[in-house]
Amino acid sequence: MRSKLGRASAVRFLRGIDIMALGPYDSRHLPLLVSLSPVRTITIGLSAVRCMAHQIQDAFATPTETTEPVTSPAPAKSTRTVLTEILAPTHWTDCYQCGKCTAGCPVAASVDMAPNQVVRALQLGNFEKAMAADAIWACVSCQTCSTRCPQSVDCAGIMDALREVSLQRGLASPAQKTVVAFQQAFLNNLRRNGRLDEIELIAEFKLRALPSERSLRFLFKDAGLAPQLQIRKKLHLRGEKVKDRALVRRIFERCGD
Repeated sequence: MRSKLGRASAVRFLRGIDIMALGPYDSRHLPLLVSLSPVRTITIGLSAVRCMAHQIQDAFATPTETTEPVTSPAPAKSTRTVLTEILAPTHWTDCYQCGKCTAGCPVAASVDMAPNQVVRALQLGNFEKAMAADAIWACVSCQTCSTRCPQSVDCAGIMDALREVSLQRGLASPAQKTVVAFQQAFLNNLRRNGRLDEIELIAEFKLRALPSERSLRFLFKDAGLAPQLQIRKKLHLRGEKVKDRALVRRIFERCGD
């Protein structure tokens, strides 16, 4: 009988008294609180009871407790992890060093690392050595290495990935600052116009490369070629732009800029 009265009192309490009036009291004080309360006719739904119960839990939580899960920011990915993810589609682990990529490479004789040596450095875990190589910036992306590979290893794609990550992480070879400046100017020109504007490209490239070259002679190094290009109608003083430049911007955005 007493347990039935206790449950009935609890029900009346939840329906007639603000649950926040409980304060530090427990279920033994329910009958007394009900008798002292002038409220008798207020009814609340189950959702409201649950909401107030959460409020009580937050109000009486100790300093060491928490009622919400603490989410910490995801740790930044290492250079090795980022490069491994980008290199995944190139099948770089399938290379067995046959040397066909190096045999067909037009710049293999003039670089510090041949294409197969770059791939081998990655297989041995020397990611920083591969990204600091001058060879990745000397690559002309002729696709000969990728075409000739019997294992379908995309060597040209590997060079692209190494250039991208080395530039993002600041690991590019200091000797290749001029090459990096030209590629950045080239891509910016395409992003703005959709096609090359030669005068704008030359101006941006010279300004970007001037701090590393530190020579006024560098600014006018190619000026003597202008008359010859003009005679052959290869130099356009006013560049043209494509009509749908928004499409070009979307292409750059999809490729990660």
